[in-house]
Amino acid sequence: ESVTAFGCLMSDMWLGESDCVSPEVFHSVLGKQYPTFSKRTQQDAQEFLICVLNELHEALKKVRAQPKRRCVTDAKASRGTVSDTSIITQLFEGELGYDITCLECKTTTNRPESFTVLSLPIPSKSACSLQDCLKCFFEQDTLTRNNQIHCSWCGTKQDAAVKATLTKAPQIIIFHLKRFEWQDKHKRKLSTDICYPLGSLDLSPYSSPPCCKDAEYSLCAVVNHSGFLDDGHYTAFCKHSVTKNWYSFDDAQVTKIPNSSVQTDTAYLLFY
Repeated sequence: ESVTAFGCLMSDMWLGESDCVSPEVFHSVLGKQYPTFSKRTQQDAQEFLICVLNELHEALKKVRAQPKRRCVTDAKASRGTVSDTSIITQLFEGELGYDITCLECKTTTNRPESFTVLSLPIPSKSACSLQDCLKCFFEQDTLTRNNQIHCSWCGTKQDAAVKATLTKAPQIIIFHLKRFEWQDKHKRKLSTDICYPLGSLDLSPYSSPPCCKDAEYSLCAVVNHSGFLDDGHYTAFCKHSVTKNWYSFDDAQVTKIPNSSVQTDTAYLLFY
């Protein structure tokens, strides 16, 4: 039902028969599945996006058996694992590899992890670039105290160093800018001006070669949030895939905008 409603919404948008299209049917169908979003209260666009991607993936997935490996050293590995694939995973799913090094015995293990949205920390309160946020995300971190790992070599919990690399770059990469921080017991919004490129975003410095050698991206959409954490307004900038013109979507107002207007200090989600 949700996929049918989403398909109708896409058709209505691309037919171009009206100045604006309301997504109310898709919104109400999705609300049955995720009641949080049917309430008339402020919700988080990133959480909504993840629910939409999950819903479309579940409805459109095909189960595939992966081919058996030729060199089999482990009986379990010979059975072939089963994984789900869909248009959503083909477009949006990337993979990170986490190198985890025990600081006691120096043993390193690698843990792969799939993602559809990368949540990036904001390293400055005044101004920074998307590259600064990426550097911060991919820099080495130390796990201590409650975050210690259980080292299989030492047989006990130990401090560890963790470093992530991009091992598979998705066709469309979505960045979520973490515009909130805790101050005492209160969460507050960060209004940092983040400079992000419209084209030639190079992810190779964070990639594990040779997977992502030519991973250069162009911006295709931005979700903006103005206001405060509990009270605000969402708008979107989207690049027309045929004409390459940028448009601003603000409720029923759809306006063509110049490239120079795409850079804004209210950006919350970036689609490349």
